[in-house]
Amino acid sequence: MGLNGISYFAVTQWLVASLQPPHLAALIPWEGAADFYRDMWRHGGIQSNKFGEVWYPLQVLSVQHGNPEGPHDPWLNERSTGPETLSKEELEQNRTDPVKEALARPLDGPWYRERSADWSKVTVPFLSPASWAGFGLHPRGNFEAFTQAASKHKWLECHPGRHEEWFYLDKGIDLQKRFFDHFLQGLDNGWDKEPPVLLNLRRPFSDNFEVRHETEWPLKGTKWTPIYMDAQDSQKQTLSWEPRQQSSEVKFKALGEPVNFVSSPLQEAMEITGPLVAKVFASSTTTDLDLFATFQAFSEDGREVEFQGTVDPHTPLGQGWLRASHRKLDKAKSLPYRPYHSHDEIQPLEPGKVYELDIEIWPTNILLPAGYTISLQIKGTDFARPIPPCQKYGEYVTLGSGPFLHNSPEDRPAEIFGGETTIYTGPDTASYLLLPMISR
Repeated sequence: MGLNGISYFAVTQWLVASLQPPHLAALIPWEGAADFYRDMWRHGGIQSNKFGEVWYPLQVLSVQHGNPEGPHDPWLNERSTGPETLSKEELEQNRTDPVKEALARPLDGPWYRERSADWSKVTVPFLSPASWAGFGLHPRGNFEAFTQAASKHKWLECHPGRHEEWFYLDKGIDLQKRFFDHFLQGLDNGWDKEPPVLLNLRRPFSDNFEVRHETEWPLKGTKWTPIYMDAQDSQKQTLSWEPRQQSSEVKFKALGEPVNFVSSPLQEAMEITGPLVAKVFASSTTTDLDLFATFQAFSEDGREVEFQGTVDPHTPLGQGWLRASHRKLDKAKSLPYRPYHSHDEIQPLEPGKVYELDIEIWPTNILLPAGYTISLQIKGTDFARPIPPCQKYGEYVTLGSGPFLHNSPEDRPAEIFGGETTIYTGPDTASYLLLPMISR
């Protein structure tokens, strides 16, 4: 069976308990979230509230046991919420509100850990299919599973498209059947000889995805390359392949327009595949700031390279988030290309003081032709394009971030997160974007 959107640990425990002998257990967490804090409810310490506000009443409360307005089951010819009818008050007493629960818990702790994967206990064989454009819920858990889980038999598959789309396509179904046939039925179908990483590679403005197999993740031979932010020109911030020799800074209103650091046209074709990091030196006029980092690319004629995401049809190439008061790193778990924040204490800012911030940008893939430019957008609110005049602002918007928004006034009071932010560049404050460049 394929599994979608469920904690790895909970699902794995169920499979191990229900399949005997244990070596016959296997798992496919299709676009799965694994860390209740980092993957779902608190991106970089910032509450991701909008998705919960939409998803919970739509997909959970609507089928709560005893809901008299529950949908009708045409096969059983009865209400899907059971025969019992409960009052509004009784229904409320029988549930909790995860959005409020997450708001009340700004730091990581037992509530999040009890609902998250324990990688040391994930020992069964698994295939971990990740979406290239699932920022906000999927696919961080899939990559963490592949790199962190104790299992000795594990595979990573990366694909484009809408949430669950590739799960039902012929190629996705064939992939699942071959994996389960091998581990659950013992068929000698060659699966054990499959390379551990299968990538569907993306090119700008194309629906043709090249398939390539790899032996490890991050990819063998990745050239981790910094491209440096430069704010010397107050009218046009740039990205440069060489470290900046002069100090400079750029200011922006945290609740206003973003700052865009843009490279010169690429001299040759480039593949970027893997996780990214934005190293940002910043200060605020208040005691905290939120940073929303978005990785983009543009064609020679200025068109943005975007793709259908799990929800949003106009998803950028990469997204990451960080609350500056949550900047503390877990040094044991952090990697040069994937910072891991402990989220175990709040460290308020001293207004005007410069702080070094490491923003985790979830893994991505793109093959860019020569002449294209890359860009890092930094702002104090969610990435969003202008709303087209003909489009109504709905639950699942097409602005670039889908429903994975961070706009809770309780979590982000304007008096704290509505100040002025300054980004610093130069030799002593070398802000940069770390790129996973692939040479073939």
